Amino acid sequence: MFAVIADGSLQYRVREGDRVTVAYRKESSKGEAIRFEEVLLANGGGASAIGNPTIKGAAVEAKVVTPEVKGPKLEVQKIRRRKNSRRHTGHRQKYTSVEITAISVPGLEIVAKSEPAEPASATGHAAEK
Repeated sequence: MFAVIADGSLQYRVREGDRVTVAYRKESSKGEAIRFEEVLLANGGGASAIGNPTIKGAAVEAKVVTPEVKGPKLEVQKIRRRKNSRRHTGHRQKYTSVEITAISVPGLEIVAKSEPAEPASATGHAAEK
């Protein structure tokens, strides 16, 4: 089962147990529960539930793993030719790392995967008779 959630201006495809870096939450602490209620799409193996724009009553539960994670450093350099004018700055965006604990979508059909009837041999082909 997976869901597509919106957080900030980004969308994430998540499953239970996934770790995702989402928009920074200043007041969060380690182990705190976060609830994402903007679920855009969900699938449990059968037909997908698609929101218009969101699925009513659907939610994704997560817990904070790391309250503050720094992203990669972005460097900005501005040069004006023939003026000996240079400016160099940098920036690191902050994120919050969360682990998805539960996905709940009302009325979603969840289909369990069936195991194959006969496992393939080591060569990848079924045994010949």
